[in-house]
Amino acid sequence: MIDVLVVDDDVLVARINAAYVAKVSGFRVAATAHSTAEALAVLDGQPVDLILLDHYLPDENGLAAVRELRARGHQCDVMMVTAARDVATVQAAMRHGALQYLVKPFNFAGLRAKLEAYATLRETLANGGEAEQAEIDRIFGVLSAGAVAPDLPKGHSPTTAELVRQVLMAADGPLSAQEIAERAGVSRQTAQRYLKLLERTDRVRLSLRYGETGRPEHRYTWATSPHTG
Repeated sequence: MIDVLVVDDDVLVARINAAYVAKVSGFRVAATAHSTAEALAVLDGQPVDLILLDHYLPDENGLAAVRELRARGHQCDVMMVTAARDVATVQAAMRHGALQYLVKPFNFAGLRAKLEAYATLRETLANGGEAEQAEIDRIFGVLSAGAVAPDLPKGHSPTTAELVRQVLMAADGPLSAQEIAERAGVSRQTAQRYLKLLERTDRVRLSLRYGETGRPEHRYTWATSPHTG
C-alpha cells in the first residue's frame, strides 16, 4: 500500500481529497493535516510515501513546507494539489522536486489518473538496476502521459492531450475550439484534432450553441464535473 498524507487548510476539502485517495486501489490515507506545522508533526511521527500538498496554508506556503521537510530528512514524494496556477509557483514546485501538480478545481478522475501514474512510476523504479535511454524516457513520461490517454494513436502527443484536458477542467463552462486553442497555446486545427479524439473516447462532451447566424457552434466540456475544493 502507498501511504498518503493529505494537507489542505480547508477541513472539508482535505476530507474530500482523502476520500478520493481511499477510493484508488493501492492507496490509503495515513493522516490529514491543515497547516505546515501539522504536516511536519505527522511526518516526524510516521513515514509516508506521498504528500498531497496544498500551496495556500495558514502558516507557511507549500513550497516552504517542502523545503522544511527536506531539511528534516524526509524523502517522501510530493504532489502539489492547489489553486495556485501562476507559472512562477509551478516552476518553483518543479525545482523543489514536486512530481505532480494538480490544479483545483479537479474531480476524482483527475486525481485518480495522477495517483495511478505515480503508482506506475513506483513500480517501474522498484526494479532498480541500470536503465537504457528508452526506459529512462518511459520513466520520465509516465507522470505526464498517464492523465489523459495512455493509448493515444500514433502521431498524437500525450503532452498536448494533457494541455487540452487541463484547459477544459479549469473552465467554468463549455468552451469553443478557438477558446481552447488560445488557452492551451496551440493552433485551432490542433485543438480540434485532439477534441475529436477525446470525444470519441468519451472523455469530452460536445454540445451545440446556436447563434444569430443559425449555424451551431461546437462547445466542449470535460466528461465529468470538477468539485470546487
